[in-house]
Amino acid sequence: MKVTLKIWRQKNTSDKGGFKTYQLDHASPDMSFLEMLDVLNTDLIKKGEEPVHFDHDCREGICGMCSLYINGRPHGPLQTTTCQLHMRSFKDGETITIEPWRAKSFPVIKDLVVDRTAFDRIQQAGGYVSVNTGGVPDANEIPIPKKIADEAFDAATCIGCGACVAACKNASAMLFVSAKVSQFALLPQGKPERKERVERMVAQMDAEGFGSCTNTKACEAECPKGISVTNIARMNREYYSSMASSYEWQVGGGE
Repeated sequence: MKVTLKIWRQKNTSDKGGFKTYQLDHASPDMSFLEMLDVLNTDLIKKGEEPVHFDHDCREGICGMCSLYINGRPHGPLQTTTCQLHMRSFKDGETITIEPWRAKSFPVIKDLVVDRTAFDRIQQAGGYVSVNTGGVPDANEIPIPKKIADEAFDAATCIGCGACVAACKNASAMLFVSAKVSQFALLPQGKPERKERVERMVAQMDAEGFGSCTNTKACEAECPKGISVTNIARMNREYYSSMASSYEWQVGGGE
């Protein structure tokens, strides 16, 4: 199949950047989107041109590295990761526009590669559990209702790809942060730090410059792991509860 590729090229963070058009006439419908880019880069290298830089790692839909904005949607036309998107999702002769995530908090490093270490700093601010449960058998002895365990597991499936930020008109990271808050706050092992955790993670999210949530649910619609916006409601409850407790403690003189 033949495709026309309009790809964002940018030398570095300070470069203005712009689109460059490439023609690829030997793409297979069975190729993954990243394999198609590999073929393009092979052609460019043979011509003595610089290949297109893009993020990838596992190529199994697990790591969240393949952050591409394709034809106006994070990860492309399907609700999946870019590495699990195949060329059969496009038509022969179609023009495909490929961009990096567009968010101030995700500055472009080069071409389609963005710096998402803001997510790492948010997790480091509070995404931890200090309770020592010992080995796996010991941890499994803590009774947890299946409904709660399932909700915590669902939240934990977030791969931190940043599609929620790219899809949001405000570049909000609340779906990501709420998933990380929820996976700990729901479980008994995560409750001792629940107040401190949510305060620190929300503060770091704001410090990184992410926008606010206005409940358009674009994040949920584009999330490749189907993380629910109910986690945002849970995070807000956790945050307001923590702040209320802190206020009561201060008013009461810390007693």
